[in-house]
Amino acid sequence: MTAPAPVSNQASTREAALTLLLRHGHATAATLAQKLAVSVQVMRRHLRSLEEEGLVVSSPSQDGPGRPCNHWSLTASGHNQFPNGSEQFTLSLLSSMANSLPPDTIKDLLNRQAIDKAGDYQLQIGVGSLPQRLDRLVELRRREGYVAECVADDDSWVFSEYHCSVMRIAEQFPCVCDQELQMIRHTFPDCSVERVHWRLAEGHSCGFRLTPRPDPSDVAAASANP
Repeated sequence: MTAPAPVSNQASTREAALTLLLRHGHATAATLAQKLAVSVQVMRRHLRSLEEEGLVVSSPSQDGPGRPCNHWSLTASGHNQFPNGSEQFTLSLLSSMANSLPPDTIKDLLNRQAIDKAGDYQLQIGVGSLPQRLDRLVELRRREGYVAECVADDDSWVFSEYHCSVMRIAEQFPCVCDQELQMIRHTFPDCSVERVHWRLAEGHSCGFRLTPRPDPSDVAAASANP
């Protein structure tokens, strides 16, 4: 595994530490220092500074024999350091729709939007293997303000988002999260897609498991040659 590149300055170290805490939920100073190629002493100074600003909080944890160590995590203010696309206009519009339209109509509109968004993603992602297309989706979502990643898990891939650019909207209108699930399903019709994490319910991320569907030609060949 390639060692991480040294962080060039204090500001980027702070930002990188916040991003790592966003991704992993919590971490020790030693873990953060290792990942960012700085000393534990330097990382502790950054964490104390971030704590004074109300961006992180620590809690003791007994990971093994010996003294407890502090695990650091983001506060609500820490989460707010990341881009937020939850515009008041959208909230007002959805509120007006919810007050004037039947629930099924709103659901149909969101499903239509999911299909349209998936079509746009497919055009930008293009063709290629599933891992290649997932990498391109990760990049697209990052440009939109999400902190996204995708990792292989046996015969599946887990697509995770640690920062949702529409979180404020989702908190008031959870149906938006169903639209996101449908969007990913339409973007990857060759996969079975299931939600495995939901930040509104628990945890610190939203996650989706994508499992490739069997190729119809392979299924037909197997049936013809039992």
